[in-house]
Amino acid sequence: DVTSYNNFYEFGVDKSDPAENAGKLKTRPWTVRVDGACEAPRTFDIDELIKGQKLEERIYRLRCVEGWSMVIPWVGFPLKDLIAAVKPTSKAKFVAFETLMRPSEMTGQRWDVLQWPYREGLRIDEATHPLALIAVGLYGETLPNQNGAPLRLVVPWKYGFKSIKSITRISLVERQPPTAWNLSAPREYGFYSNVNPAVDHPRWSQASERRIGEFRRRETLAFNGYGEWVADLYRGMDLKKFY
Repeated sequence: DVTSYNNFYEFGVDKSDPAENAGKLKTRPWTVRVDGACEAPRTFDIDELIKGQKLEERIYRLRCVEGWSMVIPWVGFPLKDLIAAVKPTSKAKFVAFETLMRPSEMTGQRWDVLQWPYREGLRIDEATHPLALIAVGLYGETLPNQNGAPLRLVVPWKYGFKSIKSITRISLVERQPPTAWNLSAPREYGFYSNVNPAVDHPRWSQASERRIGEFRRRETLAFNGYGEWVADLYRGMDLKKFY
């Protein structure tokens, strides 16, 4: 399942590495800085942040850019509620996210696999969409270290690497922020990275996927099946150009 088969390069590049190596990560104390183009920037203690939210379970599909998928019951709260708490200004056009940088515990950061710390970004309208979630739990329990404890992003209509883990900073910014995989291989990983079966990865097809636990491949759905709710965000855009 997702606790033993996932990508979290801060702990190694094999699917089993996060479960084997993430136990050394200390998730308390933990703070999250939310700043940038807002009227009320704040540093949140993780426990106070969670206590102040109305948590809910959401069962989302997860589609990895590598061509495999899962269905996961997350526990969390809408990202838009956290953004609203700092009162964004009209200059907030994008949201930038940053993972903890701690090579002593996240030993994968000792290697130049990516430009550390891991960074991601969304447009402000994507970040404030009701489906965008900050997850703090999984399967009704506290989020395991290997899945991005103590808090991570979940954006179900995008490929999984957009859902950044172990977040320490969220910044509201005016310009499109740099993102880890786009910096590493811009021809292969775009900023938007919406699930799109019509736009192949340069090295493999995205038309189908392997659901973990199943033998047969299944067709991949546009926006991972969430198009009814999110397609309007990209109306008029060339999704092959803005992949």
